Amino acid sequence: MPDHPQENTDLDSALEAAAEEPIEEEQAEKDIKMMIVMRRDLRMRKGKIAAQAGHACVQATLDALSCLPEDNPQEEQEDIEKRFPFLFWLNHGQKKVCVYVDGEDALLNVYRSLEARGIHAALIQDAGHTEFHGEPTLTCLATEPRAAADLDPVTGVLPLY
Repeated sequence: MPDHPQENTDLDSALEAAAEEPIEEEQAEKDIKMMIVMRRDLRMRKGKIAAQAGHACVQATLDALSCLPEDNPQEEQEDIEKRFPFLFWLNHGQKKVCVYVDGEDALLNVYRSLEARGIHAALIQDAGHTEFHGEPTLTCLATEPRAAADLDPVTGVLPLY
């Protein structure tokens, strides 16, 4: 399916503006979330969407786990959760929000914008065994759990899936 040129232009403009905004240092604890960005243009079946989103969430979670420091028995749990949003997220409901883009270029633009802001995202490529005519295809991404103030400048412009 072809990309929607007007939608991609708007997205590109929003992503460029987002790159200019500083990341807020103060984290609102209740606003820690993981963002899932799906490619709507692929017209995946519901089960395929669920599987791809699952792959992205698991990979983003494993990546976040690998970045945690060694335990410090002197540090209070609340202090640790403030320094590591992933731990707060893990212990308080694991909020996830799913949005979409219409094309591989748009997905890659979101990925690059997140990475430029220091936000890790797990980019998922389907092997193409059951869909996509045997072609490996980028399907979605999931971010590490972060404060909404960090994520919204990039993903807040995307429509809910």
